[in-house]
Amino acid sequence: MTNQATLIAGVLAIAFLGSFSFAQPQPTPLAAAQLKDGVYWVKGGSGANTGFIIGRKEVVVIDAKMNAESAQAMLAEIRKLTPNPVKYVVLTHSDGDHVEGLSGFPKGVTVVAQANARKEMEAAFKDPKFSALVPYLPSETFATDRPLNIEGTRISLLHFGPAHTSGDVVVFLPDQKIAFVGDLVFIGRDPLIHRQKGGTSVGLAETLRKILALDADTFVSGHNDPLTKTEIRALLAAIVEKQAKVKALVQEGKSLDEVKAAFGIADAPDRRWPSFIEVVYLEFTERPAPPK
Repeated sequence: MTNQATLIAGVLAIAFLGSFSFAQPQPTPLAAAQLKDGVYWVKGGSGANTGFIIGRKEVVVIDAKMNAESAQAMLAEIRKLTPNPVKYVVLTHSDGDHVEGLSGFPKGVTVVAQANARKEMEAAFKDPKFSALVPYLPSETFATDRPLNIEGTRISLLHFGPAHTSGDVVVFLPDQKIAFVGDLVFIGRDPLIHRQKGGTSVGLAETLRKILALDADTFVSGHNDPLTKTEIRALLAAIVEKQAKVKALVQEGKSLDEVKAAFGIADAPDRRWPSFIEVVYLEFTERPAPPK
């Protein structure tokens, strides 16, 4: 491996490990709650919210929690409801709090992700810390959309472009009008954009517009209770407003420190990632690389 490739792998591994930057010190007990017949969301345990869909013969799980123990606790909740085996695990993106629990699933389960998410996982898994996860690299990937129907349920996997990361997926159930949106939606804090994984604030705004265009009325995010379009519209409006303000300050020639001060953002020694405002500033000021 070249020095540059090693560096990229190391950066992505650090990003993968630290992606759950707002984890609670003591996880709450894991619990599954029904949204519609056969459709559940899971909160608690270690890592992000997850979900599962029970078909007539099989189960689809959405995201994998942050460690094997929480993944196994989720599988125990599924077994309370159905003897059907888990056929698929669909990943909404590559962050560790959604992916590291894969090692708690039986080997041979089909893991599905957007193609860019698999690339991010491949780079992160070069770190020996993740050797147990290598067998769970997504075996099925797609570019923009893919049906994943199981007997009794229609499922659409949708990728609208770079947003939170380069490989975000919305899991849309048209008959139930439910969408699992991963970390594309944060309520109660600014969005998190992983620039090192190709995420962009502009892409996030466009993705939220496309999510709002879905014929859905319940949205399950990685770190909130189920939401409606009302909260997502408010989030999109706040993003657009902040982008416009940052753009205006950039046009006035303001520096990054001046822009951060205008939004009351103070540097914190424990901050893992650039703030949303910093990401927007960088998008408006960085020139694209010249063509080779």
